[in-house]
Amino acid sequence: MTTLENRPNTALLVVDVQNGVVGGCHRRDEVVATIGGLVEKARREGVPVVWVQHSDENVVYGSDDWEIVPELSPRDGEPCLGKNYADAFEGTTLEDELAGLAAGRLVLAGAQTDECIRATLHTAIVKGYDALLVADAHTTEDHSAWGAPPPEQVIAHTNLYWRYHRAPGRTAGTVDSADVDFGVLS
Repeated sequence: MTTLENRPNTALLVVDVQNGVVGGCHRRDEVVATIGGLVEKARREGVPVVWVQHSDENVVYGSDDWEIVPELSPRDGEPCLGKNYADAFEGTTLEDELAGLAAGRLVLAGAQTDECIRATLHTAIVKGYDALLVADAHTTEDHSAWGAPPPEQVIAHTNLYWRYHRAPGRTAGTVDSADVDFGVLS
């Protein structure tokens, strides 16, 4: 379990599900629908949903590309954090938000698998959080023209290595969306 003291709660972290980030991603509609189901399940169970929005020179803050996809809508009171780096913890108030929620366990979904999802997962574990990746709720674009594997292989590989990731006193792993239990991360 988490190595963070007095952090018994779980939070769903939705990373960069924005028009300009997921527009050209592998299985975009299916992944967005899956994330929508996770958000609704979290809300029904009283689990906080924390939204993260990336901005940079390609996804300009306040632009249509920066907006969360129309299929998903943060509710009033749900934290929505801006970020400028791949890692959702870097240069943001994420750590403070999670502390305020007494969250020591994170369930992650979003984009892009090979950048922001991986960076955030690794930082979460290093900082002492339990971090569970929803295997069918993250996606990425096709970067094979630049030497990367095709997106389905990037996603499969990320699921493979995170399924077996371990750290002392912390839990990592993957789970299919249908099997997410916000009360138990293992």
